[in-house]
Amino acid sequence: MLALAALAMFMLIGCRVAMERFEKHHIATLAWAVSSKVIIIDPGHGGDDPGAIGGGGALEKEIVLEVSKKLAGILSQAGAQVFLTRDSDRDLSDPEQKDSYEAKMQDLTRRVELANQKQADLFISIHVNSFPDRREGGAQTFSQPGEVESKKLAEAIQQEMNRYTVNPGRQAKQVDYFANRMADMPSAIVEIGFISNPQEEKLLSEPVYQDKVAWSIYAGITRYLSKPETAMALPKAAD
Repeated sequence: MLALAALAMFMLIGCRVAMERFEKHHIATLAWAVSSKVIIIDPGHGGDDPGAIGGGGALEKEIVLEVSKKLAGILSQAGAQVFLTRDSDRDLSDPEQKDSYEAKMQDLTRRVELANQKQADLFISIHVNSFPDRREGGAQTFSQPGEVESKKLAEAIQQEMNRYTVNPGRQAKQVDYFANRMADMPSAIVEIGFISNPQEEKLLSEPVYQDKVAWSIYAGITRYLSKPETAMALPKAAD
């Protein structure tokens, strides 16, 4: 009986590994969809703003910067033109700006302005979640209410994050956030996990898991861009 159970478990694990390899191969064949696209990756927070802090001391600003760099690398290899709103531990507000609210609004505004000025095809803002109940977990995406293409983008990323990351099951939501509201192109805020969840805090700090998170976001972007209706909906790039 134990031998049969062990065999069944072995077959299940083998099936999952095979399916994951198949999915990754399929995504690799869709790399053409991101080639030549202009994509802005926005690692949230930075500088004096650490973002959320985990019980073990992990900082949101550090985790999202690492994941954003990894995502930018994957997209660049696929032929996309990628811009990071920050590539170091800083924010985008003026150093002499002392009012914390004004500094935050200046920072957020400049992140979206970069995307609008570059006439980007997509704007992806990376964050981690936090909640008083430490049992809450899982990645979740958000788009602007009423924005059809942003909704499709967020749903595509959510689907892939549920496939590759821990604690799957969350659904993409439409919520009015400043960055999504001000972006001129399809955009999504991606909360890659709960830093308040001890299991996820540990994983989010590990480079191997960060690779998996970055890949899942890339897979979602690729699936979204590879749909024929997406190509028709996105504006033509300026010559």
